[in-house]
Amino acid sequence: MNKAEIMVLTPVRSSIMPQLEERFDLLRADKAGETTAEKEAFVTRHGANCRALLCSGNAELTVAMLDAMPQLGHVSCLTAGYDGLPLRELAARGVTLSNTSPALRDDVADMAILLMLAGKRDFVTAETYVRSGDWATKGMFPLQRSVSGKRLGIVGLGSLGQAVATRAQAFNMQVSYWNRREKNAPLRFHPDLIQLASESDVLIVTVAGGPETENLISADVMQALGPDGLLVNISRGSVIDEPALIDALQSGKLGAAALDVFASEPDPDPRLTALRNVTLSPHHASGTEEARNAMAQLAVDNIFAFMDDKPLISPVSI
Repeated sequence: MNKAEIMVLTPVRSSIMPQLEERFDLLRADKAGETTAEKEAFVTRHGANCRALLCSGNAELTVAMLDAMPQLGHVSCLTAGYDGLPLRELAARGVTLSNTSPALRDDVADMAILLMLAGKRDFVTAETYVRSGDWATKGMFPLQRSVSGKRLGIVGLGSLGQAVATRAQAFNMQVSYWNRREKNAPLRFHPDLIQLASESDVLIVTVAGGPETENLISADVMQALGPDGLLVNISRGSVIDEPALIDALQSGKLGAAALDVFASEPDPDPRLTALRNVTLSPHHASGTEEARNAMAQLAVDNIFAFMDDKPLISPVSI
């Protein structure tokens, strides 16, 4: 009996791949070449009977590839973000989509708290202060700001935002949130994002990327957060108006930022990285062995669910 065919545009971790190889005939477009044209040519030659596709959220999944896979029914995204995929085309063709948000939620929420603490306590500079010998020659490091008991605003109260809220409450923080719709959660809801920022000491951004949230964190939001405020972004670089962020940090309208994501990756704007009041992380919030293994397993499990005609474990509405 022939195995069902699965197109692999982005490979999963090697420890997980045997699960797919045992059950499916894997069409390895990821090995067809470096360019999109080479991958398209591979899919065109081999995609006619493909039932499902495995890729990351920023994979170059083109319309030509979709045209070459008329039997495609499901795309299993290895990442939480999927804003780089042709969502309208998938929806128009009736192709379902899943992602791996549940598998990385806790590690990303942990990173949000790490960035908040590092930003408020200027931890990176303090560490350099010790290594350089400045502590011995210049005396005690300047006093910083506390986190405990402060006001936290969360932008987007999905499962990640809720995980951040739970952690922040352990610091006795007063947690409020903005969301497109009010959630059934024991937290204060702000329908006005600028109002939320004006009543927060720290603003943590957890919304999904994409056109609907592009530049959601505007110059007005940053000014409302204010010269003592800290902006933390663990979502997507596109969510923040980055030129406005640079201006706000340079002018003192915004106190500080702690960022895991940027508008241009992996080469952020040098005006941003040169700023003293920015804590930087290389888009690594989910960068643990545990999270990446769990993400890979969830992506595979979603394919199994689809092929077995069972409900997807982590479906995405498109």
